[in-house]
Amino acid sequence: MELVKIATYHSPLKEKFGIPRQAGLAPALEGRIIFVPSFRDPNALRGMEGFSHLWLLWGFSANRETGSWSPTVRPPRLGGNASLGVFATRSPYRPNPIGLSAVSIKKIELSTPDGPVIHVAGADLMDGTPIYDIKPYVAYADAHPDAVNGFVDANPWQPLTVIIPDDIRAQIPDAEALEQVLSQDPRPQYQTGAKEYGLRFGTHNIRFVVEDHTLTVTKIDKYS
Repeated sequence: MELVKIATYHSPLKEKFGIPRQAGLAPALEGRIIFVPSFRDPNALRGMEGFSHLWLLWGFSANRETGSWSPTVRPPRLGGNASLGVFATRSPYRPNPIGLSAVSIKKIELSTPDGPVIHVAGADLMDGTPIYDIKPYVAYADAHPDAVNGFVDANPWQPLTVIIPDDIRAQIPDAEALEQVLSQDPRPQYQTGAKEYGLRFGTHNIRFVVEDHTLTVTKIDKYS
């Protein structure tokens, strides 16, 4: 089977570093789905306006090429210290580098210079991610509120407290989305000691430090 790219996702997150580890963790983070020319037929979106959420099937396009796969991975949720089966996790390093994310629809534009454009929120995708399929989220079949979540339930995640000084916040158009992204602690799970990190968000490089359970933005630099 050959997968054909139907669209590209566009996001303020230009690099892998800082991408939320799951969809929905940064609901204010917005992005656009722009179709490739051969799929820019508005009829393909007919009826989508009646739905609030979509499933996106996409590719881990920024994965390093290893030429092989591992049956076990070390989930960040467990601090990267325990090995679990790859099929029992959502690790991006899989036999087939395919992701599945549920996102909310903000608006649908059927006629733009780029053809139909879907504006969505809450995605865990990097800018430039290829989209292979789009399906409507159907609550009666897709939602399972009584589901048991394995090691995820046993290791509840506590978001960081984020401090963005007012003078810096005023320079960031999507400050709420940035705050939600930072609260998920984008640092590698194997970091040691105090260190300043940089996260590319839109046209800015966001510098921050973490102490105890508080992340503080120290400065921002604008990309040229």
